Amino acid sequence: MPMSRGCFITVEGTEGVGKTTNLDFIQQCLEQQGIDVVRTREPGGTPLAENIRELLLAPRDEPVSELTELLMMFAARAQHLKQVILPALDAGQWVLCDRFTDATYAYQGGGRGMDTRQISTLEQLVQADLRPDLTLLLDLPVKTGLARARARSTPDRFEAEKVNFFEAVRSHYLERARREPERFAVIDAEPALSQVQMQIKGALLRLGVRVDV
Repeated sequence: MPMSRGCFITVEGTEGVGKTTNLDFIQQCLEQQGIDVVRTREPGGTPLAENIRELLLAPRDEPVSELTELLMMFAARAQHLKQVILPALDAGQWVLCDRFTDATYAYQGGGRGMDTRQISTLEQLVQADLRPDLTLLLDLPVKTGLARARARSTPDRFEAEKVNFFEAVRSHYLERARREPERFAVIDAEPALSQVQMQIKGALLRLGVRVDV
């Protein structure tokens, strides 16, 4: 009997929303249910894709073309899909990914103001019909998230952007969630962590995951 395909879960959000902490929690929830989880991130997830990530995030004096940035994002994604995501899903494993193509729509489409038709064309070329089964969007007021992010480390090239850039990113994320409510679960990331994680437990029920932790 062929093995059933695994589920693909992505976690999205602007800077400082608590993705790492909540990815840890989601992984714990899934593994508690005996689910074989592959955790990964974008851009990155393979040695080559991680090299591209370093190029994308490093502050630099040379202005980076918006198109260059977009193509690098999808180059990393193509490698990530080929080497990690698709083999894991085909083997029946669940993939838990820190950001995916929704981030490209939000950051390059919303933040950079790029034509989303260009993003859609590359999405179809690189992913074909693959889309996440569930996307958890951790949502937080931009100034709150930036204060958290900048308190923990030196800003990278994206984190150093101005507030209005991130306001556009957040708006774009929320608009995508409004358009695809069957895939997205918007998680209010402002309350205490226990309340945030209660919301996450509720979202995981969509995939039949009942969480005791």
